[in-house]
Order: sequence, then C-alpha cells, then structure tokens
Amino acid sequence: MSVELHLVENDVKGFQTPMETEMDKAVNHFETELTKIRSGRAHTSLIENIEVIAYGQTMQLKGVAVLSAPEPRLLTIQPWDATIIPEIEKALAHASIGGNPVNDGKLIRIQLPEMSIERRDELSKVLGKKQEDAKIAVRNVRKDFHNKLRDAKKDKEISENFHDRLADVLQNITDKYCTKIDQMAQKKKTDLTSV
Repeated sequence: MSVELHLVENDVKGFQTPMETEMDKAVNHFETELTKIRSGRAHTSLIENIEVIAYGQTMQLKGVAVLSAPEPRLLTIQPWDATIIPEIEKALAHASIGGNPVNDGKLIRIQLPEMSIERRDELSKVLGKKQEDAKIAVRNVRKDFHNKLRDAKKDKEISENFHDRLADVLQNITDKYCTKIDQMAQKKKTDLTSV
C-alpha cells in the first residue's frame, strides 16, 4: 500500500477516507471473484472474459458478441460477425465451462449441466478460501494504517488520545468491511446450495 497519510490532530475524516478507499479495493476484488464462482444459475460472467482470437488479435468474448442468460441453465452468444463462430467455439472448448456449445450458424447456445452435490461442496470450499483472502486483505490495510498511526504517535505528530480515537475508528471500519464480506459470501453460499 502506498497511501500517503498526513495525520492532523482531530481530523478523523482525513484518516478514515483513505482507509475506506483501500478497503473498498479489497471488497471490489472479492465481488469480482464471486462472479467467477458458478452457482446453480447461468450468468454471463462465466464466459465474458474468455479470450477469442478474432481478426488477428486476442479479444474478450464480451467484445465480439452479445452474451445473455435467457434461462437458469442456458447461455447464448450472438457474435456480431458470424464468421468468427468457429473461433468462439474453440475458445469455449478450451475454457471448459462445463457445457457443449451448439451453433445454429448465427447463435451459440450452451446448456449448462445440473451441478452435483460434490461440485457444490467443492465450490463452497473455494468460496470460503476467497472470503478469507478478502478478509486478510482488509486486515492488511488495517495493519498498514495502524503502523502509520503508531509511527505518528511515536513521532509526536498526534496526541495519545487522538491515536486511541483513530485506533477505535480503524477497528470499527475493519469490522464493518469484514461483516460486508461475510454477508456477500453468505448470499453466494445460499445461491450455491439452493438446488
């Protein structure tokens, strides 16, 4: 973390805002990771970042086609240029998302299989690992800011009372972000376990 922090006595916002900005990064990364975990429903995030070779360059699937999930276990891909359908099919096969692409010349359909209990358990474990990684990232931000606080107190830039007040703010915000991560993970776990 390379946040420059200038602590001014009684300026809680000047401390709180940069800290929340850093913690938001951890939560946003976790949110992105959640979209990569397939729940029981089809979602375009499963395929949107698959790389396709089109027009002599590598592009993301979302950049060459319209993606949709019209049914709970169906994904459709409608390329803007039908000539790249074979390339899209190759990319989908290489990505191994769990369904076989069926192409009618204009549209590619992927029927996703029903998830087994074992697969749901496996994904729940992956979710737990990503949840813990996100909380560790938040706690690392807390640690960095706590170290800056400690140094400011040691260098007599701030009073001991203000240090203690900021330490409480730091812990409260850390708890708030960890709770937010837990709530996001619980919502995803509910999606994973509902059949």
